[in-house]
Amino acid sequence: MSDAFIAGGWGMYPTLIAGLALLGTTLRYALRPESRFVPLMISLGLFTLFAGVLGFVTGVMTMLHAYAGPLESEGPTVLFLGTFESLHNVALALLLIMISTLAASVGAWRLSRQAQAVAVPAR
Repeated sequence: MSDAFIAGGWGMYPTLIAGLALLGTTLRYALRPESRFVPLMISLGLFTLFAGVLGFVTGVMTMLHAYAGPLESEGPTVLFLGTFESLHNVALALLLIMISTLAASVGAWRLSRQAQAVAVPAR
């Protein structure tokens, strides 16, 4: 796991920070669902995704720059390895978003149950 983090490069850090903030917010929402957390969860989810995509794009740009220069003689293997390493950013972003979405779904389910209990008085 640490090898994948290191291979992803600097883009892994903002992706991880944004993803952990998202995860913390969605866990808070799962425990005590309040609609005021929804805009924060959406914006942190988008930020996590965009940070992962930015890490991927900058990784591909660096790889192409190296391929056109000092690694030109290495052949297309460099392109595959560089793309593979750059995709670690997107994979981390998607993993954190997926786990956070699961927690947000639990919160949404609990919120709907609360709303249903208020709407239908007990007999």
